[in-house]
Amino acid sequence: MLFNSLHFLIFFPIVIAVYYLIPRKIRTYWLLAASYYFYMCWNAKYVLLLLFSTIVTYVSGIMLEKCPQEDKGKRYRKLCVAASFILNLSILFVFKYLDFGIASLNQILSHLHIELNAPAFDLLLPVGISFYTFQALGYTVDVYRGEIYAEKNFFRYALFVSFFPQLVAGPIERSKNLLRQLDKPAAPTFDRFRDGFLLMLWGYFLKVVLADRIAVFVDTAYGDIETYTGVYLIVATLLFAVQIYCDFAGYSVIAMGAAKILGISLMENFNSPYLAASVAEFWRRWHISLSTWFRDYLYIPLGGNRKGKIRKYVNLIITFGVSGLWHGANWTYVIWGLLNGAYQIIGDILTPIKKKMVGILDIKEDSLSHRCLRVVTTFLLVDLAWVFFRANTVFEALRIIKRMLTARNHWVWFDGSLYECGLNEKNFRLMVWGILLLFVVDICKYKGMKLREVIARQDYWAQCLCVIVAILGILLFGMWGAGYDVANFIYFQF
Repeated sequence: MLFNSLHFLIFFPIVIAVYYLIPRKIRTYWLLAASYYFYMCWNAKYVLLLLFSTIVTYVSGIMLEKCPQEDKGKRYRKLCVAASFILNLSILFVFKYLDFGIASLNQILSHLHIELNAPAFDLLLPVGISFYTFQALGYTVDVYRGEIYAEKNFFRYALFVSFFPQLVAGPIERSKNLLRQLDKPAAPTFDRFRDGFLLMLWGYFLKVVLADRIAVFVDTAYGDIETYTGVYLIVATLLFAVQIYCDFAGYSVIAMGAAKILGISLMENFNSPYLAASVAEFWRRWHISLSTWFRDYLYIPLGGNRKGKIRKYVNLIITFGVSGLWHGANWTYVIWGLLNGAYQIIGDILTPIKKKMVGILDIKEDSLSHRCLRVVTTFLLVDLAWVFFRANTVFEALRIIKRMLTARNHWVWFDGSLYECGLNEKNFRLMVWGILLLFVVDICKYKGMKLREVIARQDYWAQCLCVIVAILGILLFGMWGAGYDVANFIYFQF
C-alpha cells in the first residue's frame, strides 16, 4: 500500500476513526492489526519475516535483561546480542544479498578462468526489510547497553517494529523514542491534527508534484544515454539530486504527519541537506535516522575518532561502505558510499590548508559569498556521487560522467530542446517553480522558521484557506490523469 494511492486515502481515515473511538487499552492491538494489514498489502507471506525478526529481538531483549552483568553473565549477554544479529542479518543477506554475492563470485572466478556458474535464486526482496531489521537490532543493542528496559508486552513491541507510517521506508526509530510513546501516546488535540495534516500535505507535494514530475525527465535521459547526452545528462543529474530528496523526504514527512495524528512524534529525517557547507554536514542533515544509526551502532563501536587519524579514516570508509551496501546489492551503491566517505577524509586532510588560505587571502568565513561557494561545492560533490546511485552499473556511471564532462551540445540550454526530454514546456516550468518553492522552504527551515508554525499563528479562516490552497495545488499540479500508475517511493527498494 502506497501513501500516494487511493487505497491508503481510504485506509488511513478508517484507522484514525477506529483508533480514537475504541477504549485506550485496546488501541495498541488495533494499530498492530492495521500495521500488519498495511504490510501484507504488498506480499502477505513476507509478513512471516517481519514476525520472525520481531520474535527474535523480543526474546533477546528479555534474555538480556535477565542475564547478570557480571562474570559469566557478560559472556551470555554478548552471545545473546550476537545470536540476534546473526539470525536477523542472515535473513537480510539471503533475501537481499545472496544473488549479488553469487554473481560477484562468478565474476571473480571467471577472471581466474574458473567456471563455477552457481545458479541465482532470484528471490523477491521483501519491502522495507532493511528498515525494520535495523530498527529491531537497534532495540537489542539499546537493551544490552542498559539504555532502555526490555519491553515485556509482546504486542506493544511488535507494534514498535511494525508501526505502519514508518515501517517500509523509515525513519528508523529508536526504542527510547518510539516505545515510550506507544505506551503513552499524546492526547488528541486540534494542534496535533492540524500539524500532522500540514506535514502530510507537504509530503504529498514533494512526492506527486515534484518527485514524480522530475522522474519523467531523469528516467528519459538516463534511460537512453546514447540519445540524451552531454547537457541532457547534466540537467538530469542535477534534477536527480532534487528528485531523490523530494521522494524520500516526501515519504518521511507523510510518515511524520500520519504518526502525529495518531499521537506519536517521529524523529525528523531531513534538515535542509542541500544547504550543507560540507559533505560531513550534509550527512548530518540527510537521512538522519540512518546516519545516526550507523554512527551509534557501527562507527563509534569501531573506535570512532578516538584512536588517531588513520583509524578514524578507516572507520569512516567502513561505515560508508556498509551504508552503501545497505542501500542495495550492487557495486554502484558501494562506490557511492565509499565516495561519500572519501570526500570527508579528503576534506578533513585539507582543512589546515584551507584555513591557511583563508587567512592569507583575508576571506571572511562568515560572509554570504563564502558560504554560498561552500554550499555549491558540496552540492556538486554530492551530486557527482548520485550518478553511481542512479546508474545501473559502474560502467554506465563512468560513461555518464565522461559524457557530462565532454558535453558539446550547449545550445540545448537555450533552444528549447530540454522540453523534449519527457516533459513539455508547461510541465518543465512548473517543475522549476516547484523547486524554487522547495528552496525557499528549506532556507526558512535552515533559519529556524517552520512555515506550519507561521500558519498556526493565523486565525481559523486563514488556516483553512492555506489547507484548501494546498489541497487544490496538489490535485491540480500532481502527476494524475488517465493511465496514471501510482509511482513507488525510491527507498522502497531498500
